[in-house]
Amino acid sequence: MERTVYQQLISWKNKRIRKPLVLNGARQVGKTWLLHEFSRREYRQEAYVNCRKNDLAKQIFTQDFNIARILRALRALTGVDITPEDTLIVLDEIQDIPEALESLKYFREDAPEYHVAVAGSLLGLSMHEGCSYPVGQVNEINIYPMSFEEFLLAMGEVEMVKLLESRDCSTMNLLHEKYVDLLRQYYYVGGMPEAVEEYMETGALKEVRRIQLDILRGYDRDFSKHAPKEQVARIRMVWNSIPSQLFKENKKFIYGALRTGARATDFELAIKWLVDAGLVYQVHRCTKPALPLDIYEDLAAFKLYLVDIGLLGAMVKVEPVQVLVANKIFTEYKGGMTEQYVLQQMESHEISPIYYHKTDDSRLELDFVIQHEASLLPIEVKAEGNVRANSLTTLLKDNPTMQAVRYSMLPYKEQGQLTNIPLYAI
Repeated sequence: MERTVYQQLISWKNKRIRKPLVLNGARQVGKTWLLHEFSRREYRQEAYVNCRKNDLAKQIFTQDFNIARILRALRALTGVDITPEDTLIVLDEIQDIPEALESLKYFREDAPEYHVAVAGSLLGLSMHEGCSYPVGQVNEINIYPMSFEEFLLAMGEVEMVKLLESRDCSTMNLLHEKYVDLLRQYYYVGGMPEAVEEYMETGALKEVRRIQLDILRGYDRDFSKHAPKEQVARIRMVWNSIPSQLFKENKKFIYGALRTGARATDFELAIKWLVDAGLVYQVHRCTKPALPLDIYEDLAAFKLYLVDIGLLGAMVKVEPVQVLVANKIFTEYKGGMTEQYVLQQMESHEISPIYYHKTDDSRLELDFVIQHEASLLPIEVKAEGNVRANSLTTLLKDNPTMQAVRYSMLPYKEQGQLTNIPLYAI
């Protein structure tokens, strides 16, 4: 499978001033596979160490931070004659040995000629205790679930991806129905690499769902393992409520939906924990659609989205027939599934900041607002081809120089200030 982030790995390898590399991302998004593939293609050899429940590795890093000694021990442990430039040292599941994470600072200072890359769950990397994170001493690359484009590549639809990249809208419109069919498949399978690989190889929908449910169970186990004990129950309450909150008409997160009388102070730490773990995206409201967006951020109002659309479908038990045969995936759930997809696509392209906008009287509502080429870009999301939008029409009428985008199931079309872009062409 091809990952678009691979080019960032190449750029890291070729840097004149290179620091140890940390791959950030939620569990199961493909960090380990990427490092193995990177090593196979770009290096003569790989010195791989899995830190999970590895007492020998723990002894190596907990003794001291003498890099010459650590390198000798790693050579003995891996059986690889680690040499600068042509060997990639990979420390996997590094969150299990916080001292190994701290050692990256000393690799940077004392042995910068060695290529070191590490991967681990954000659940551990961002929440370690007793050791300091090597801030400023590492390069970091964020890894996300596979985007729709990466899903197409995995499915062998290379020419379809090239067409999207070309922005040849007239030809894209001719293949509209094929793109929609592929998008339906992505809505069900999602972007977790194991699920995509299974679907690519077998097309077995039940097996894809089993994989998704296994990933969800693994996340639930991680709550107990990594979260503060007093927060575990609240984390589960927030996590389990996200689908129902996202599928209601007003998608703003409501604390009262968790339990009667719940307040922000009761759950803000649980939400922060899920966001820091990379399992949840938090999109705040901006009180005014104007630049710079950050100064209009409303910290009290926000929406929560899951890390992956396939996992969202698994949580609400969406049946394959609803996605692949009937049209229900585009007509039910009040657009929540479609908003999840759009947000996930933007996150995979590292768009930042992302907000939504809603006036206090609800007369104006924008699904997303981002900054694009130093201009404000309002984004409207429609699950189908029914695209009546009084809010967006009013905003554009009041701001004649503003441009906006609507993502829907309609083909590409420019309508003055508004450009309609098919959901598959984000």
